[in-house]
Amino acid sequence: MDPPCYLFLILFLLFFHRTSPMGSPCMPGCSCANEHFGRSLFCMSASLEMIREGIPQDIKKIRIENSHLTELPRGAFSNISALEYLWLNFNNITVMHLKSLEYLKDLMELRLQGNKLSSVPWTAFQATPALNILDLKHNRLDVLPEHALRYLPNLTYLDLSSNQLTVISRDVFYNWPVYQKFQQLEKVETATNAVLALHDNPWVCDCRLRGFVQFIQSISPPLILMNSYLACLGPGLREGKYFHEVELNSCTKPVVSATESNITVAVGRNVTLTCLVHSRPSSAVWWTYTLKHLRAFNVSTSHVSEDIIKSELVIPSVHVMDRGNYTCIAANFLSNASATIVLNVRAPSKMAPSFSSSSSSFARENPYIEVRIAKQTVYGITLEWYTMTENPGDTWYTLHFGQYDDAKKELIYIAPGVNSYSVNDLLPATKYEVCVALRNQMPQRGQCIVFVTGNDITELEQREKLIHIIIIVCAIVLAVPAGMYACTTDTRLNCTQKCPEVCHKKRKAKTLRGVNKDSVFDSLPTGSDEGLCHHDSSDSKGNLKAFEDKETAGKKKTEHRNIADLY
Repeated sequence: MDPPCYLFLILFLLFFHRTSPMGSPCMPGCSCANEHFGRSLFCMSASLEMIREGIPQDIKKIRIENSHLTELPRGAFSNISALEYLWLNFNNITVMHLKSLEYLKDLMELRLQGNKLSSVPWTAFQATPALNILDLKHNRLDVLPEHALRYLPNLTYLDLSSNQLTVISRDVFYNWPVYQKFQQLEKVETATNAVLALHDNPWVCDCRLRGFVQFIQSISPPLILMNSYLACLGPGLREGKYFHEVELNSCTKPVVSATESNITVAVGRNVTLTCLVHSRPSSAVWWTYTLKHLRAFNVSTSHVSEDIIKSELVIPSVHVMDRGNYTCIAANFLSNASATIVLNVRAPSKMAPSFSSSSSSFARENPYIEVRIAKQTVYGITLEWYTMTENPGDTWYTLHFGQYDDAKKELIYIAPGVNSYSVNDLLPATKYEVCVALRNQMPQRGQCIVFVTGNDITELEQREKLIHIIIIVCAIVLAVPAGMYACTTDTRLNCTQKCPEVCHKKRKAKTLRGVNKDSVFDSLPTGSDEGLCHHDSSDSKGNLKAFEDKETAGKKKTEHRNIADLY
């Protein structure tokens, strides 16, 4: 054969090898090959992030590994109905769409090892009735629903090892057609073995796993467990034990009981409320009571035994307002239950004879009052308080308000039903104290708030600057040369007469809050250059000497008067 012909034949074979029978090229980063008269596609491209179009329709095997593939979208392989083997190991797949395996009725092997799947749409396998091998090891599966294996009638290899499974119902496998078929066979020799891998999962060996443990202990050929030594991760003493070493009881609903259902305690004493919870598995326990939004007490929970939990609620320094019902609630996946403890508070019997009967009842209550600042500005504050009394509709409050160092505070009486009050016109950067008490009572500890107003002195600075501006203007007017006064003889405005009046008025305005600062400047004499010199200056030169003498004589007297008025 001539060399040119030989070279042409090599190029033709290479071209034929890189294309499908229909002439379609392979995906970028992938290679196509004929294997056993079938077509296969192999990809190991790190840049591949999605299943691309253009895959030859007669492909039988696809292998995409070690890429950035993150999703199996709907109909990802719908144009490749001849596909039989799909290997997608060691990618970053987190989502598998319900219709991702659509039209793959001939698919026999699906491998998704080493991905990031936390769940699988098990009904998707309705489209793959011929599936024989399903490999899901080294993923993040934490739940296996009861219908998971219902659509896998021909599965002979299932690998769920190295996932995050903690609890499985035995009904998952009782609903598996393969297991049902094994149960109906009389002779195991006629059946094909099925392999199941479930090791290396964090199994929680409590009552919820009881049925599954019994199922594992009963497995025998033709169903084969790849690793029969399944171990418990917990709870408690069962950690590290194998399934065949533990004996699990049936689950039970929670039963809650109180050590004392009715407790009476004096005001100011500490009291502990206790309840016991019997359940399998362990229940979540919490307390509810009327004043939880005002006084949240500490709750401690401990295990008396595997099935018994003790919960304690501690109330320090009991108030009259703390009396009422306290309910201990427990719940597990089966049900919930509760027990109620009635707390009675015995108040001191002291009465003040000078008070009215209504005031005496207030004194006996000794209520808990919580005061807080709802809003604060530089010159104002809004207070809110919460309390609980016997007759809230008849309860009057007294606000004791004033500067912190003042012994005598201002008293403000608040009508029943009101629990907020705003105070304005406060001084900035000043320490105040406010207390909320029942009417005719002195404030108790915990009923007062000490606060400092903001240090915003912008307004004060503006007032001081205004005084300085007036003084400077007067000084400038007094220092104007005599020739300038000669130009304004028609106006007859004497600064020594006007400035003291202006300064005196501004000093009075300093004590008034909210004054319009623009009006201050409006009170000053103003004029343009044209108004000052609209006469010929030569008309006044003859009077310059006399004017200066007169002005000098009155200047000292005027300055003395200005200073007195300003300060």
